[in-house]
Amino acid sequence: MAQIQKTKTRIVRRGADTTEKLTVDLCVAGAGCAGVMAALQAARLGRKVVLADASPLPGGQSVNSNIGLFCGLYSRTPDHFRYTYGIVSELLADLGAENALYYRDSGVTISVLYDDQALLRWIDRRLEEEGVIFLGGACLDRVEMEGRRLCSAEFLTRYGRVKIDAAAFVDATGDAALTYQAGLPCRVSDEGPVYGTQMITADQVDIRELPSDDQIRRCIVEKAGGYGVERHDGLVFSFPEKNRLIINMTHIETPLLPLKASEAAVRGRNRAERAYQFLKEQYPKAFRHAFIHSYGQTGIRQTRWILGKHQLLAQEIRDGVRFSDAVARTTWPIELHDTLENHQWEPFDNEHVHYVPFGAMVPPDADNLVAAGRCIDADLIALSSVRVMGPCMAMGMAAAHALDLAGNGSVHEIDITCLQERVRDNLYRCDPLSSDMQTISKQETEYDETETG
Repeated sequence: MAQIQKTKTRIVRRGADTTEKLTVDLCVAGAGCAGVMAALQAARLGRKVVLADASPLPGGQSVNSNIGLFCGLYSRTPDHFRYTYGIVSELLADLGAENALYYRDSGVTISVLYDDQALLRWIDRRLEEEGVIFLGGACLDRVEMEGRRLCSAEFLTRYGRVKIDAAAFVDATGDAALTYQAGLPCRVSDEGPVYGTQMITADQVDIRELPSDDQIRRCIVEKAGGYGVERHDGLVFSFPEKNRLIINMTHIETPLLPLKASEAAVRGRNRAERAYQFLKEQYPKAFRHAFIHSYGQTGIRQTRWILGKHQLLAQEIRDGVRFSDAVARTTWPIELHDTLENHQWEPFDNEHVHYVPFGAMVPPDADNLVAAGRCIDADLIALSSVRVMGPCMAMGMAAAHALDLAGNGSVHEIDITCLQERVRDNLYRCDPLSSDMQTISKQETEYDETETG
């Protein structure tokens, strides 16, 4: 009879202080599209960077909330000029070469559907290549300031506490959590909630059996309420190459209180399931073999944001004000989700462009902190038109450049013209969509030739 071999164990107890400590040049809080771009750009500038996020996976909502759509990247002009370049150009080319993109013309502008798992692996590879330290599953717990400078941030993980000492910080949390924990003033809405969405991706949908987008929208308006679907203006986006449907048919409360947020997430999944059942019964041929691939995390649009040197206003968006300190641009419509049943949708004319000023990204009382993404300072309407991924990625890159220019000084004293020179492509360059498509086709051809020897 074989003997059972004993294994060795030891008894452990929690020590008095198990905090792991790390010193870096830049700490980026929030690993969504803005945070990832800030971290990659800073690393390319020679900085030692840590990128921390409460999710175990990088990518933020772009990976974990089933959004599946790059918005705000292209103009409404016939050539559909792209507005954001730099690392974003590499992202589009790489995902295109993997057949992980699908360009969709909504009649308003061009949006780009993407495969979220391909995006996740792209982020993984790029962070590793650039030497960015990713700290996942890390909830921000405490921020320390000395005078006008943030000096450290502490995060709680399931494995213990991590304290990060850094010379500079980027708040890309979406909820201005870094700014808020530092004790700096922030804004919240007094006009009621801005609703998020529980997205669903459904796979093995026979896209050929679906009617037009307009017909589906009319069907939602006329019949979805009978299935308990509260939102009347829901949307679906098809990704034909993947036999995938991205379902955006719910409005979900996104409170900042822990218990209420968890309760809202459950309600969101219930509402999303009702929306899926509605589609399945309305289009049985299309959904014959379909299944829900993923619910994802609740998609959040607007919750809390910084108090900046400049508050971006709705009228400035509508007027297309080109600020003297502009660092990003887009033409995305005003898209304010402020009622349970509907949302405000205000497209601009074909030649319209609006801009993000650097002043909206910097709290006046901190010298080494820049916000990027959906927590910059803007009123509700203005923020609804710049919080999408295109301008958020541009903001992330601009934040890294600004802090690099500031060095040990203040972001309030940098030469704005030098910053704008660094991000000039994101302010002036206008490559048409056709050039992106040609790049993708060329890379696919080169890949095929390599594969065939």
